Amino acid sequence: MKERPKLLVTCRVFPEVIEHLRPHFVLDGNATDRALAGDELLRRAADRDALFVAAGDRVDRALLDACPRLKIVATGSVGYNHIDIDACRARGVAVTYTPGVLTEATADLAWALLMAAARRLAETERWLREGHWNTWTFDQFLGADVHGATLGIIGMGRIGSAIARRARGFDMRVLYHNRTPAANAADLGAQRCALDELLASADHVVLVVPATAQTHHLIGARELALMKPGSVLVNIARGGIVDDAALAQALRSGRPGAAGLDVYENEPHVHPALLDLPNVVLTPHIGSATRSARLGMAMLAADNLVAWAEERPLPTPVPL
Repeated sequence: MKERPKLLVTCRVFPEVIEHLRPHFVLDGNATDRALAGDELLRRAADRDALFVAAGDRVDRALLDACPRLKIVATGSVGYNHIDIDACRARGVAVTYTPGVLTEATADLAWALLMAAARRLAETERWLREGHWNTWTFDQFLGADVHGATLGIIGMGRIGSAIARRARGFDMRVLYHNRTPAANAADLGAQRCALDELLASADHVVLVVPATAQTHHLIGARELALMKPGSVLVNIARGGIVDDAALAQALRSGRPGAAGLDVYENEPHVHPALLDLPNVVLTPHIGSATRSARLGMAMLAADNLVAWAEERPLPTPVPL
């Protein structure tokens, strides 16, 4: 009988995912019920043939050097900027990711952040809870219109398209910026334009691009200055695409007027200047945080591992 490969799962996952993996792998104990990092991760990964990782795990050259038997890394995320893809390929290590299964949940979260920031929900809830509400006035907590406004989407992939579909219900004009024209743009009623034009024209801007060397600080002080006074910026993509320090400064000047952020440059640490601002809604990287989406992500990562163990084609390898 062929010896089962050894697998390390670096974070807590759903029991049904572990049971799916168990017949095919020798698991490290009972997988793990907590996140692994640092020297403990290196030690426990050292004799593994396969890794199941999360977006917070760094798969870099140091980890790869410590794992001479490693043949596959399956990340339970659609982003893979936490993995040194070139180093994995140079060592013959396959890498898989989880596109598709989190699209709708993440698009929903983008809209939740957009509307919360536009209508000042976090700010007004804090004000109410602190006991300040004792009267009503016409000019109290005026926010930005969503219905009939112009939405700018930077990155028209699966999630960007799902966000654009939802914009129809708000009778919005949709602009998008993408490296190449989106095949579904006409169906979505979306118009492609240059980045600067989008930033200057949109009332609300949503970032949905992958984290790469080219998109690092894609939105910095210059780009923020192009945005309309009172506009809203939403980042559900990856930390580092927005210069968080520049954003904090821009929010103080009202251009943009508000922001909704689910991702940050140095997660899980948030830039202190953002924490002090009333006009920013902050969530802890929960874009895909519904049970169906997260279970789908974890199960797809497991499916990739099982396919590898059975010497079948990988369902969702990271594209070359």
